[in-house]
Amino acid sequence: MMQIEPQTLIGTWRRFGLSGPVYEIISQGERLPSGDETLRVRVIETGEELDYKLADILDDPKER
Repeated sequence: MMQIEPQTLIGTWRRFGLSGPVYEIISQGERLPSGDETLRVRVIETGEELDYKLADILDDPKER
């Protein structure tokens, strides 16, 4: 399986699940104690920013 470099996702848009809100990936986040990597995302609808696990981002559909 190809390794994704998290910084290549910055500036891209995805959606939480099939019908959830759209978010933009804005920066690298932190590495969690579990070893999971996170990216900082901004929810377009609300402007809220949060750290979101890379594995979950990769499961979410890309938004055009």
